[in-house]
Amino acid sequence: MDLSDLKDGVFCKVMAGTHKGKKGTVQDIKTSKSGEITITVKEYDGVRFKTLARSVEIQK
Repeated sequence: MDLSDLKDGVFCKVMAGTHKGKKGTVQDIKTSKSGEITITVKEYDGVRFKTLARSVEIQK
């Protein structure tokens, strides 16, 4: 994934990890102390979850 495309409001699909297969809108982008980029994803039904940016694919 190209991290330059990762912005608040873009639609993404989680490709790996606990939330694999879920889709939603990127809301909150942060960098953890260890240097990993984490994001909050909001699904259509309003449910929010956090995941690593490397685990998502931007949907066009």
